[in-house]
Amino acid sequence: MRTITFFFFKPLIIVHFPMYCPLCKSANAPSHYHSDKKRDYLQCNQCKLVYVSPEFLPSKEVEKQEYDLHENSFEDEGYRKFLGKVLTPLTPFIKDMKFGELRGLDFGCGPAPVLASMLEEEGVRMNMYDPFYAHNLSVLEQSYDIVTCTEAIEHFHAPHVEWALFNKLVASGGVLAIMTKRVLDKARFANWHYKNDVTHVSFFSEATFQYLAQRDGYDVTFPASDVALLRKR
Repeated sequence: MRTITFFFFKPLIIVHFPMYCPLCKSANAPSHYHSDKKRDYLQCNQCKLVYVSPEFLPSKEVEKQEYDLHENSFEDEGYRKFLGKVLTPLTPFIKDMKFGELRGLDFGCGPAPVLASMLEEEGVRMNMYDPFYAHNLSVLEQSYDIVTCTEAIEHFHAPHVEWALFNKLVASGGVLAIMTKRVLDKARFANWHYKNDVTHVSFFSEATFQYLAQRDGYDVTFPASDVALLRKR
């Protein structure tokens, strides 16, 4: 693997970074975006993804320990309201597409697939997938009218893998609904609490989603500050 060496203004620190973007696989050298006491962050010059330098990626054990601390439940009205930011803009698509039984997939559903339950209440027949809590690979061999990925895409170590999978999972005319907080600029990133979670390693911006939409044939809208809807043409 080819690498590029960055010399930061830190004594005796030499960091080696892969020369490809983990999302768009661009071979252009990334730019240094930010450094804090715990990690260094890079930005792809093509798709504008901001991502954690590979040597700081957490192990699967650390990830699982962190995810097990989440206490989302079906009875939590606050959490249901939070997920409503995805469900509300999806509702018109659900009504428009009701020519038959709609099929959906909640990708990265976690231990409590609350959004899947909410979509089932709207008449969508849902499957669930999560690498830690619902590792059913057979559901990834189908296509869906709706694929949701809420608060999960920021955890992807090699998001080009999951994005290629999304492209296969979403049927023609279908919708990919993603919830993740978006990068705005370097100044706000420096004080952004979202980056401090050790399991958050890939950070998307509007420019990143627009790049992917144009490249892969989607129409993209941003109905909320942390929601992106991509409808496959």
